[in-house]
Amino acid sequence: MRMLALHLAVLAGIAALQFVLPAYHHTNAARILVLATYAIGFNIAFGYTGLLSLGHALFFAGGMYATGLLVDQGGWQPWAALLAGPVAGGVLAAGVGLLALRTAGPAFMIVTLMFAQAFHLAILYWGRFTGGDEGFTLSGAARRIGPFDLADPTTRYGAAFLLFAAAMLGCLALVRSRTGRVLIAVRENEERTRMLGYDTFRAKLLALALSGLLSGAAGATYGLMFGYVGGSFAAIQYSILPLIWVLLGGAGTVLGPLLGTALLFYLIDWASSITTASQFVVGAVLILLVLFAPRGLLGLLRDRGLRSLP
Repeated sequence: MRMLALHLAVLAGIAALQFVLPAYHHTNAARILVLATYAIGFNIAFGYTGLLSLGHALFFAGGMYATGLLVDQGGWQPWAALLAGPVAGGVLAAGVGLLALRTAGPAFMIVTLMFAQAFHLAILYWGRFTGGDEGFTLSGAARRIGPFDLADPTTRYGAAFLLFAAAMLGCLALVRSRTGRVLIAVRENEERTRMLGYDTFRAKLLALALSGLLSGAAGATYGLMFGYVGGSFAAIQYSILPLIWVLLGGAGTVLGPLLGTALLFYLIDWASSITTASQFVVGAVLILLVLFAPRGLLGLLRDRGLRSLP
């Protein structure tokens, strides 16, 4: 109950922020919440199950393009297209998993990267439909769900908050369930978990599918919220970014993805305002993190005393 109260308090604080944040940070906060949802999805696969994927941009962009194309060219209602995003992400992840999970370690990383790069190249090749690297913008009507206009800052923040809250509470319920404990057991010692009678392939496939579902939901919401769908979201940087967010905040913690996403977002923002070598500053901070907090910030706190932190 203490952990649940902590996470509900965090959600209450995030909900209250929209009433005090200035316009610039209000928009940033909405963006961070959606990207943190993507990081939560990545964390289910990597932080809790030990599956280091370098192809998660496939699931994020897959959800974004499924929703964007269905609204822009398919004539779908935005609410229906929005539901197609997580379905696309989950189906893509399950399909990739059926093949990639037959490998392990570096081979798994390479196979997932190959699938993501193939998807990125397909977006560029079929530029007539996808807009190529430049992408395409969504009309105002495409961003309306019933009476709610996602172009409105308040509505946009509310949508981002609801998405993040559902993802965070869902992740909390998952990791505290029997299924979640099996996923953690797979991460710690897959061979022993198999010897205890658990189907580790099915557990890993489930983790990857759930991870893809959340990633697709984040991509679909991001596209509708900001009215843009582009090939850059399928590039490798969007497979590396969730890894950095999770490592920075704390892999295998429910709140780590949010903390890591917010910190890196504002670290890049601050570094860009003081120097043209912003990537050097970011790199230096990440090196310090690896040296002094290899488990991430919340992982460090858990090691120092908060051992019940999920």
